[in-house]
Amino acid sequence: MGRRKRRSVFNVDGVMDFFNNVMMEKPYLPLLIPLVLMLWALEKWIFSLSNWVPLVLAVWVTVQHRNHQHRMAVEDLNKKWKRFALSSSPKTPLEHCEWLNKLLIEIWSNYINPKLSLRFQSIVEKRLKRNKSRLIEKLELLEFSLGSSPPWLGLQGTRWSTFGDQQVMRLGFDWDTTDISIMLLAKVAKPFFGTAKIVINSLRIKGDLLLMPILDGKAILYSFISTPEVRITVTFGSGTELPGVSSWLVKLLTDTLAKTMVEPRRQCFSLSAVDLRKKAVGGIVYVTVISGNKLSRSSLKGSPSRRQPSSGVDGLREHSDDKDLQTFVEVELGKLTRRTNVRPGSSPQWDSTFNMILHDNTGIVRFHLFEHTPGRMMCDYLASCEIKMRYNTDDSTTFWAIGPDSSVIARHSEFCGKAVEMVLPFEGVNIGELAVKLVIKEWQFSDGSLSFNNLRVSSQPSLNGSSNFLPRTGRKIIVTVVEGKDLITKDKSGKCNPYVKLQYGKVLQKTKTAHSFNPVWNQRFEFDEIGDGEYLKIKCYTEEVFGDDSIGSAHISLKGLVEGSPRDVWIPLEKVNSGELRIQIEAVRIDDYEGSRGSSYSGNGWIELVLIEARDLVAADLRGTSDPYVRVQYGNLKRRTKVMYKTLNPKWHQTFEFPDNGNPLELHVKDHNAVLPTSSIGDCVVEYQRLPPNQMADKWIPLQGVKRGEIHIQATRKVPELEKKPSVDPDTSLTKAHQISSQMKQMMIKLQSLIDDGILEGISTPVSELEALQDMQEEYMVQLETEQMLLLNKIKEVGQEMLNSSPSLSRNSFGS
Repeated sequence: MGRRKRRSVFNVDGVMDFFNNVMMEKPYLPLLIPLVLMLWALEKWIFSLSNWVPLVLAVWVTVQHRNHQHRMAVEDLNKKWKRFALSSSPKTPLEHCEWLNKLLIEIWSNYINPKLSLRFQSIVEKRLKRNKSRLIEKLELLEFSLGSSPPWLGLQGTRWSTFGDQQVMRLGFDWDTTDISIMLLAKVAKPFFGTAKIVINSLRIKGDLLLMPILDGKAILYSFISTPEVRITVTFGSGTELPGVSSWLVKLLTDTLAKTMVEPRRQCFSLSAVDLRKKAVGGIVYVTVISGNKLSRSSLKGSPSRRQPSSGVDGLREHSDDKDLQTFVEVELGKLTRRTNVRPGSSPQWDSTFNMILHDNTGIVRFHLFEHTPGRMMCDYLASCEIKMRYNTDDSTTFWAIGPDSSVIARHSEFCGKAVEMVLPFEGVNIGELAVKLVIKEWQFSDGSLSFNNLRVSSQPSLNGSSNFLPRTGRKIIVTVVEGKDLITKDKSGKCNPYVKLQYGKVLQKTKTAHSFNPVWNQRFEFDEIGDGEYLKIKCYTEEVFGDDSIGSAHISLKGLVEGSPRDVWIPLEKVNSGELRIQIEAVRIDDYEGSRGSSYSGNGWIELVLIEARDLVAADLRGTSDPYVRVQYGNLKRRTKVMYKTLNPKWHQTFEFPDNGNPLELHVKDHNAVLPTSSIGDCVVEYQRLPPNQMADKWIPLQGVKRGEIHIQATRKVPELEKKPSVDPDTSLTKAHQISSQMKQMMIKLQSLIDDGILEGISTPVSELEALQDMQEEYMVQLETEQMLLLNKIKEVGQEMLNSSPSLSRNSFGS
């Protein structure tokens, strides 16, 4: 009985396997079978003349089954031959590599150690901050040096072997050093107190490495075969001794190695022929999830070796259920995640593209496959796969992933904008593939230059790749929140009332509230620049009746900002499935910023402020209204408007004047109460310093510190007896500059196309034209600088004449 049961199970599985293969090869079969059955029924019950339909069907099934058996036999023979060829492939003789260790000793101290120390220092700082011990409240890295003793490679020799169709070198790795210098300063957490200096003075890492050359020798993938042996010796300087720190550091290092470079996790080392000496600090990548193939619920939920044999009825149910399989893919890059739509079948087509942000020169894009069951709140996780990417010093990008049977899939993008397509197997299962496409749209460098669309665009010329931006001190960061799109909402009514909060250092700013899933703000904020790689933090909220809900966040690195080169980017929101914000960022030198829109004319002018109205104020009274007025503070001077009773949209139309001496102009909107103290219903700052003289600015300013509310003001910097001089028309200058820039870009594109096509004899003409355009640009820049100097001298002369003609001019009496 047992044998019969096993045989029946095998037969059912074989029939279902044959049926699935026929369905995949002949997609029209589901439409053809009902038609044949309908003709058979008509012939059987109405025109019962012959048995030709069953006969034809039997012959067709026999032919298809024979073809299927032949195909299975061919595949089985190919697998057996591949296993035989790989297992019997000759290995190279064992080669000793004393020369390699001798070379490492000679170049380690002056070349490799400084570079590796700088690179590993940033990695160690991130890992330590992210994985602190419970005994430690704060951890700071004071010193980091790998010492003068390099690791030993291949002490037992090395040899090449074949791993699938990939050549692999295996060699030993043994690094035992006692002159390493790593010092940490730890602040002990409560209930303990004090600080402790942790000194790592000994390190031992021992294991076996695999080296895999890829992309015709342009790069090398390297990894440990298994988790290496790790040993660390820790001593404590002056301060508190912390128990368990040594074991914590060993575990931290071991886990880091296991998650990043133990098979099949591999790191990449680029062997670029050109070094442009550019340090990439971030980038923008478009990720497209194209389609899936051979998806099966039973195969993806667990490895076949782990699944228990099922009965014939269960096997039929599993195969029939795969027709109703509905899946989606979650794309993850750092803290950013996006989801595709749900698609049915074992070969779904998603074709979903997402804008993703990189905050380093490397990144890992992970793809998680989920099953969606209608009516259920939770989704079932099925499988995952991933792609790693790295910027190379020759301005190209390398992509690599784990292929079938732990082989290597590698692609190379020579320039930004070139699409890379890859078909990835899911990890841990023997069935299922995912087709994806990646496009690096832009790399951002530490000197402020950008690389995109096969052209390098730099805000300023750079020699030998050296950074030429001004020191990051004494500057303002101008951030403009322009608009948003595809924002989500948690409101059951389906409404979205979004606003954005910006945090840079300890300064917080807030936009007004919009009322759309695709809002437009166009609000400008200013921050004093902070060094040490401080991020601009962005949080997006939607106003709700019972409290505001977060609908995403993001952070932007402000490294490499150059004066005069504003950035305009779409930032995808993290911790949500959709939503992007358009942000414009610009760095401005404070002197240039204050002088670019007109000088202050201290003591020879005044500020005219008109408080017109306010709208959508918060209700300060129980009856749902307010009694608002405005208190204006300008340095030590204070003024106030009249009180408008029982309204959230007051109209004042009052004018105030103050001497223009550069003091901050603050507006405090208050609610008047005859019994209780007045309460604040918002405040704001009027940025008047950059206004052109004698030109009125009319704008709505959102109130800070409250959920909603705006105030309408008009501000004018009054400068007496300053006549408007005929100025140089900027349109002509801008048009000429754009023409030169456009012509240079066209010449570079033409030159690149000639190089790609191999037409070397035609290169001389565009090169000479490009040189002529560059000379024209340099002459034009000299001319502009000369005109700028003459204009500044003329402004000084006019200012001096004005001071001499009216030395006693003063408006201190205004507003009193």
